[in-house]
Amino acid sequence: MPANNFVCMTRKFKHEVFTVLDAEDHHNKVSHAFNIFLIVLILLNVVAVSMETVDSFYKPHEQAFYAFEVFSVVVFTIEYLLRVWSVTSSYKAKYAHPVWGRIRFMFTFSSLIDFFAIIPFYLPMLIGFDLRFIRVLRLLRLVRILKVSRYMHASHMITNVFKAKREELIISLMLIIFLMVIVSSVMFYVEHDAQPDKFASIPETMWWSVSTLTTAGYSGMYPVTALGKTLASVIAILGIGLVALPAGIFASGFSEEVRKLHEQHEKKLCPYCGKEQ
Repeated sequence: MPANNFVCMTRKFKHEVFTVLDAEDHHNKVSHAFNIFLIVLILLNVVAVSMETVDSFYKPHEQAFYAFEVFSVVVFTIEYLLRVWSVTSSYKAKYAHPVWGRIRFMFTFSSLIDFFAIIPFYLPMLIGFDLRFIRVLRLLRLVRILKVSRYMHASHMITNVFKAKREELIISLMLIIFLMVIVSSVMFYVEHDAQPDKFASIPETMWWSVSTLTTAGYSGMYPVTALGKTLASVIAILGIGLVALPAGIFASGFSEEVRKLHEQHEKKLCPYCGKEQ
């Protein structure tokens, strides 16, 4: 009997831990407070990673930075282990198995983010490399903590647009790649003799073509010959229309999806089969 009570208490405690970490119950004050604490800690870690690159600020406070890092890693490690331990209490049957359920959970996207949030602290002890910059990945944990599920409706719309317009998007991408290769090849032969250091090869010229086609202009490369300038002008004009093509396809797709949603709302159509309910 005492053994049964112990098992029952353990399962109850595990379920409570899972509830707090999973934050499904919006009325759970402990879960709400814990998630706020994690959000603040994550943001402070991102700030710390940035400030560590400022030597004038980091050097006088190096010990404080290290202490904060140790504290953060301890918190994130405990949280990760508790998530793996308590996931068998999840409402999802695929995590119910005590071994395979946990392994399956450990390879989910959110769990991998949790893992990569703590592993940079431990790896230097083993391999001797400084991987602290990877701690910026902790910012991705906000995606799970803030529960992106409230935006699932929008994510479904984006997925539907990709599916409906995938052929048009592929064609536009192929056109951009084709034009980029042609432009890079032509510009290389036009400008190579005048600027052998900048237009040294076709692959290096591709960086110029990308910046020109996207109208970014950050390549630091520009033609100096009359023919090169003429070609660059034509390419820049073509690039405006060609790069804007995927945006137009997306806009058309979103417009169609919004129209479908309005029709479903007005006719009360099923969002899955499209039939009237």
